[in-house]
Amino acid sequence: MTPKFAQIKQYIRNQIETGAWQPHSRLPSENQLAAEFSCSRMTARRALTELTDAGVLARTQGLGTFVAELKSQSSMMAIRNIADEIAMRGHEHRVEQLVLQEITADAPTAIALGLEQESRVFHSVLVHFEQDVPLQIEERFVNPALVPDYLNQDFQIRTPHEYLSQAAPLTQAQHTIEAIVATPEVQHHLQLGSAEPCLQISRRTWSSQGVVSFARLTHPGSRFRLGGHLTF
Repeated sequence: MTPKFAQIKQYIRNQIETGAWQPHSRLPSENQLAAEFSCSRMTARRALTELTDAGVLARTQGLGTFVAELKSQSSMMAIRNIADEIAMRGHEHRVEQLVLQEITADAPTAIALGLEQESRVFHSVLVHFEQDVPLQIEERFVNPALVPDYLNQDFQIRTPHEYLSQAAPLTQAQHTIEAIVATPEVQHHLQLGSAEPCLQISRRTWSSQGVVSFARLTHPGSRFRLGGHLTF
């Protein structure tokens, strides 16, 4: 039997996706949801909290819970698999693999990976889709000494993040976030109508053996945002 918190989450998603609840609409209270689904208030709170963490809802102290604006949201605080984030929102993920090859590293890439300039590195470019709408261009450079089988993977089946987490478990990460103007190539892959601003995350990840990868993750500003929650 489906747990009550999952039933509540699915009910809320259905209301949003059918248009019954529009962005900024106020949701029923925890007590109202608990009564409707014959469960505890804590169970209703769990459903609302998980959907808030996924960017589906927005909660304001003293005012209630509202349908969030229609933008996909990722966490600034955690390094997550994009396929898992999309699944948390109850949506379908798919990926198109554009590039998977070995190249000679230019100076910035070599420095990012802690290698000598003109070292051979692995290079991949993927486009991630949410509900068949492009959400992210993932360009990644990988240290072949630490992940020698990278080019043998099918990233349409599992993402680079998922594979690297198993092949070279993450011990440290560093990222920067900046706004950029979409190039013609980015416009094409993200299906943008004009040179609209994009959000780009540049991320280096380490394993216990050294720098594993350097990635640029580019998102359309009109349908993506980063969020986080801190408790003090």
